[in-house]
Amino acid sequence: MKVLFIIPGAGDQFYCGNCFRDNLYASALREAGHEVIISPLYLPIKHESFQINSPLFFPATTYYMAHKFFKKGNMPKWIEKLTGSEMMLNVAASKSGTTSPKGLEAMTLSMINGEDATFHAEINKLTEWIKNQEKPDIIHISSSLLIGIAKHLHNHLQIPIVCSLQDEEVWIDNMDETYAKIAWQQISENTRFVNKLITTSAYYKTIAHQKIGTDHNIEVVYPGFDQNKYEKAIPPNDPVIGFFYRMNEINGLHILVDAFIKLKEQNSIPNLKLKMGGGYNDQDRHFIRSLKNQLAPYINDVEFCENYSLDEHKGFYESISIISVPITFDEGIGLYLCEAFSAGVPVVEPSTGSFPEVVDNAGVLYQPNTADALAEAISKALSDKEYYNQLRDNAKKLASTRYNSTVMAGKLLEVYNQCYNQ
Repeated sequence: MKVLFIIPGAGDQFYCGNCFRDNLYASALREAGHEVIISPLYLPIKHESFQINSPLFFPATTYYMAHKFFKKGNMPKWIEKLTGSEMMLNVAASKSGTTSPKGLEAMTLSMINGEDATFHAEINKLTEWIKNQEKPDIIHISSSLLIGIAKHLHNHLQIPIVCSLQDEEVWIDNMDETYAKIAWQQISENTRFVNKLITTSAYYKTIAHQKIGTDHNIEVVYPGFDQNKYEKAIPPNDPVIGFFYRMNEINGLHILVDAFIKLKEQNSIPNLKLKMGGGYNDQDRHFIRSLKNQLAPYINDVEFCENYSLDEHKGFYESISIISVPITFDEGIGLYLCEAFSAGVPVVEPSTGSFPEVVDNAGVLYQPNTADALAEAISKALSDKEYYNQLRDNAKKLASTRYNSTVMAGKLLEVYNQCYNQ
């Protein structure tokens, strides 16, 4: 089967959950013998594991300028060339990953609805490329925030379309209430142009039904990892708490830092260390500086991994004892947890969102999401060696049975094949 993934690029500077999930899909399908093409939107995706062999469509800088100043789709070619240049895209990449939709409402609705002239100027290029160059058997769109693309491709190509759902509400529900209402209505309406909807947890399936209606048949496909990659992972000699996600406030890094300091002050876990990775961008620098100042008394027991790369995943998980990402919103899956299980790393997470479903018996859940409660939960996981080893065994079992790349690829192919039988 030939599969085309249409995914938004995030700039490669930090851990992007949706980008990573799509790479997992593509890698597992390739391993199973299928042809996969990844077509990036907005920003280039440079890491070799994605195997990008497609032009960049909807370049972020061009699309933003077009929406701001050329809403009738009449942007001069020289401006289009300038805004789509590598230099401009690199600047945009350094500032990518905003968690605020302020000022981007019109672009968001444009990609969801797929009606305005600016959208049509870009979607026509993508459509022609698919029609003349690739001709896939199935098209998989990364997010319902791009569902306007599905609408257009459905009307111009006779190719089944699958659309992923994951954490859209984190963006949409931070928009002005009027815009948010329109966005959810249009997503619900445009799902008729998609053959199948999939998501990564039963929890998020419930959220999606609340947002777009219960008459949609949504399949759950858990993320999967290559278990052979982590089969020799062993915990470090000294206990190390790991944080591996974009290092910013919304992902709760400050809560973990406060908990770590409390544990160091109590000295209840000898030689305890903290290791933080996942990258950050320009918007996060002030936040990171404040944490470094806070951790200065414990500098010998703290490691900031300043740069992010997909290549560092395996090494990071093999260097930690537990992982904790005390995220401040209701996460739809938590890929960093599922990957940690593959390395036999237990997790300590707030009992929110999908985490009770994801973690099962492979970690410690706590409430409320405060530094005090987190410190107590970390102590519980690390203070009893027999209990810790049981958590490790549970993590490995969960990884092999649920979060397995072979299992995931089989489920994806099952969904894709269903599209031909509708």
